Amino acid sequence: MKKIVLTFGLIAGVILATMMLLSMIFQDEIGLGHSYLLGYATMVAAFLLIYFGIRSYRDNVAGGTVGFGRAFTVGILIGAVASACYVAAWEVYFFRYAPDFLTKYNAHELEAARAKGESEEALAKRKAEMDSFEKMYANPAINSAMTFLEPLPVALIVSLVSAGVLSRRPKSRTGQGDAIPGPGAPATP
Repeated sequence: MKKIVLTFGLIAGVILATMMLLSMIFQDEIGLGHSYLLGYATMVAAFLLIYFGIRSYRDNVAGGTVGFGRAFTVGILIGAVASACYVAAWEVYFFRYAPDFLTKYNAHELEAARAKGESEEALAKRKAEMDSFEKMYANPAINSAMTFLEPLPVALIVSLVSAGVLSRRPKSRTGQGDAIPGPGAPATP
């Protein structure tokens, strides 16, 4: 199981990290709204590897059968490995190349709120909240935890669906002719 989890998790993680970094590099061209859409679409695509990882485990390790619990465990572990790769890429990018990301993001959000007609009082309150969050987000532990929570719900949903689709119970070892008759059925000699 370890080999399958690491293989599929790392492949999904490389996809997640690469697409996240590309969307950050081209963020000005894409726009913030579209980069969110692209980011979550990429997560769904990358987490399709959870399905293939569970199927590989079922077919190659578990002898063609796997219960829902084991399938879900394999899936969520693949998702956790991929999410860890995503977090590692974000931490390097954020602290090394884009420490001013939140400042730019906050300015964008305030401008959007101003364009919607929010009052100066509401804008000042929002700015204070954003400044507080920016200070908190500068802590690598909090930054990592919050970043880990971004792809995790997608991984959870894909793991649940994949486990439900791919779980199989072992076939009965009794043959077709060995069935036990139900009540009222004629006895066979």
